[in-house]
Amino acid sequence: MAYLGEEIKKLGFGLMRLPMLGGMDGDVDLEQMKQMVDLFMAKGFTYFDTAYGYNNGKSEAAAKAAIVDRYPRGSFQLATKLPAWAGPTTADEAKQMFWTSLERTGAGYFDFYLLHNLGGSRTSKFDEFGIWDFVLEMKAKGLIRHVGFSMHDTAEALDKVLTAHPEMEFVQLQINYADWESESVQSRKCYEVACRHNKPVIIMEPVKGGALSNLPEGPARILREANPAMSQASWAVRFAASLDNVITVLSGMSNLEQMQDNLSYMENFTPLTAAEREAVEKARLALEAIPRIPCTACAYCVKDCPMGIHIPQYFDAMNRYLVYEDLGAAKFGYALEQKFGSEKASACIACGACEAVCPQKIKVIDELKRVVAALE
Repeated sequence: MAYLGEEIKKLGFGLMRLPMLGGMDGDVDLEQMKQMVDLFMAKGFTYFDTAYGYNNGKSEAAAKAAIVDRYPRGSFQLATKLPAWAGPTTADEAKQMFWTSLERTGAGYFDFYLLHNLGGSRTSKFDEFGIWDFVLEMKAKGLIRHVGFSMHDTAEALDKVLTAHPEMEFVQLQINYADWESESVQSRKCYEVACRHNKPVIIMEPVKGGALSNLPEGPARILREANPAMSQASWAVRFAASLDNVITVLSGMSNLEQMQDNLSYMENFTPLTAAEREAVEKARLALEAIPRIPCTACAYCVKDCPMGIHIPQYFDAMNRYLVYEDLGAAKFGYALEQKFGSEKASACIACGACEAVCPQKIKVIDELKRVVAALE
């Protein structure tokens, strides 16, 4: 039985990590982006993913300049997202985000429209502002073709949202082989929940923000010995694209070389063989064996923290540094969590409430000091 988006090729162009002039706070390198878009489209790929907040709105504007203004509207799919938790204080302000996105992109309508980054306390904002009904109204008016949401949370939380909102047509989830059995990200468990609800999946972070294209030597050697001709990123993207019920796999490509590499193995995509799946699993286990903070993201510590510190998320960011030696991504994740309402790790008053309830017996206070030293 066919599912929504089955005919879309399995590589999508994520427009969050675009080529930039003058660093992340600069302008989008439109000329390079146009070259990337042209090559992407020439190879038969058609799905583009942006969001209201990407690059402070510059991503949506770049989508207009590089895609919408240069190609027939029916020749591609454009997706964007509404983050109701990111600033609005009224329903009107939240809904205005949709109209702003429509104006910035000049798209006329969105093929896929997402409620952006559900999870934790963020989910309640979409209820408070009536965004679920609003996007259905926009769909009825022809301004949205398909409605869904992206989410970073547990499988249990995902199940609750899909049970409450069966009208959602698809979900976007963080799925990659490193997080497949992760207790915090729960890639496999979330994927299985989506399948049980018969919702097709758009995959984000297949390369874990670039970490799986720059592996530590142990896992890297395993994949290199399995096939020295394949890039590290190709193993990650093909792992995700080999799953059933997937609309497309988003890759946030930052330059023409990354685009060329992705297209080299995705133009005529073949799912992983049994031997390749075995190599990926060995690499995953090798990654898992690297010492890290043994947090399972049960969040018992958060409930008892008088300072409102999002301890599991900070430990996840720290593990990004410990396992992948990716200090930039770790600091980004640490700073991002403060936008989601957490106090800094340095706000810890060493009361010990967290350690009293931690099932893993982690020395939370000491680990938070490590977080401060490395990331704050």
